[in-house]
Amino acid sequence: MQIKVAIVDDDKDMRASLAALIREAPSLKLAGSYANAETALDEIPQQPPDVVLMDINMPGMAGIECVRQLKMIVPAVQVLMLTVYEDSDSLFNSLKAGASGYLLKRTSSSQLLEAVRDVHAGGSPMSPQLARRVVQFFSKPQDESQVTRLSPGEREFLQLLARGYVYKEIAEHMGISTDTVRYYVRTVYEKLHVHSRTEAVVKFLHG
Repeated sequence: MQIKVAIVDDDKDMRASLAALIREAPSLKLAGSYANAETALDEIPQQPPDVVLMDINMPGMAGIECVRQLKMIVPAVQVLMLTVYEDSDSLFNSLKAGASGYLLKRTSSSQLLEAVRDVHAGGSPMSPQLARRVVQFFSKPQDESQVTRLSPGEREFLQLLARGYVYKEIAEHMGISTDTVRYYVRTVYEKLHVHSRTEAVVKFLHG
């Protein structure tokens, strides 16, 4: 089944570029393209997509506020911020509002498509430099016994995940199939008692 993706961005060229990318991806389907947050809030709840690509700086309502309101109306929708802003405030305010991931607009097309699939599968994709900020933000001690239960393969998987590799790249680097990578995702989540990619990396690095 195709993943339905909507775009919210006031930049006409960016919307067109993202729309073309989504249309060309066999596993994705363009569910809507909106030039502002207000229109998106009116129309998205009528036929909710699986994933929304959300810009932050738009005229009128900003992207972060749009995320907050959208998640109240359609809690199941996954929002992936796609922005030029690298500051910590934008990052953390987006996550607090309900976004599940945060990528910079200079992210490559292949990484963006993988991130859409990742967030739809329950992950929290982030540009590596932004993921590092999340890691640094958390300072509470973690349960080391959970980390010590990881197998060598699971540890290598998490090390690559922490470096910003997407699942396909991890599979190639480790010489395993993407199915095996997804198996590692499930076992790591269970062993570390986490529910997202970001939580897993944070716990692993702090453990």
